[in-house]
Amino acid sequence: MYLDPQAQAIADQLAHLPRPDFSTLSVADYRAMLAAFPMPSDGDDGLASVTDDSLPGPGGPLAVRIFRPVGAAPLPLTVFFHGGGFISCGIDTHTNLCSRLAALSGSIVAAVDYRLAPEHRFPAAVDDTIAAVRALHQRAADFGADPDQIAVAGDSAGGTLAAVAAHALRGSGIPIRHQLLLYPVTDAACDSASQHELTDAPVLNREAMQWFWRNYLPDAAAGLDPRASPLRQRDLADLPPATIITASADPLRDEGEAYAQALISAGVCVTQQRWNGQFHGFASLLGTLDAASEVLALSALQLRGAFDN
Repeated sequence: MYLDPQAQAIADQLAHLPRPDFSTLSVADYRAMLAAFPMPSDGDDGLASVTDDSLPGPGGPLAVRIFRPVGAAPLPLTVFFHGGGFISCGIDTHTNLCSRLAALSGSIVAAVDYRLAPEHRFPAAVDDTIAAVRALHQRAADFGADPDQIAVAGDSAGGTLAAVAAHALRGSGIPIRHQLLLYPVTDAACDSASQHELTDAPVLNREAMQWFWRNYLPDAAAGLDPRASPLRQRDLADLPPATIITASADPLRDEGEAYAQALISAGVCVTQQRWNGQFHGFASLLGTLDAASEVLALSALQLRGAFDN
């Protein structure tokens, strides 16, 4: 498993930490473990404003943070869903990523908090995701956004939710111009070659991913639902163009790339790029990994192109 020098330095630090025992680990302890390592940032992105608001959701209000870049309204709108294995993280953990994406893309980024498992198991997060996109489309003018220029985006589990929102809202009249999926989760089976190959990958391995699924799904059969596993969606035609980023040292690599190929086979325009020498979650490590800045610059460029067309 090759890692570039910056990524290897982080992997070496992580190797000195106690390895979680996923046979006994509680979700509460996992969340506490993550909270001890806040995401780094490398400075002010020069946004016009960052404001907190809420949206109506099927299980109650959904928190949303609006990252507004400098520019005259109306601006395009990117609805972002955070990763965290469906059980952890939130707006605060992804503020650095969303801020940078807004600044570089010239798009308002609306980061949405959805209900987490196991308190709220599948399909609660999916229902929240779809409701949030609908509500933001309806309220676009309130945020200075253009309701005809919307993208969905997310990393890891959030990439899954963004993809499923694109499925659900196809033909709804909500003009989703692009789907930006950073190392998305696409199949609950956890049986791809990279899942078996990268058992010792830093940050995420197959054992951890199986633990996330056990905490997210109400039962194993739910993993066959394409709302949980978008790779199992049989009809992928007429979906928005997609940018799909994978990482070479990520167990999710092959399922992300398989999803990209499935979209291409269905006639969807896809830009898919594998980031060599990087592990899962690398886009969040701004100020630590040069690759984080690079992948967000590419992501922003893809959004700009989608909104210009």
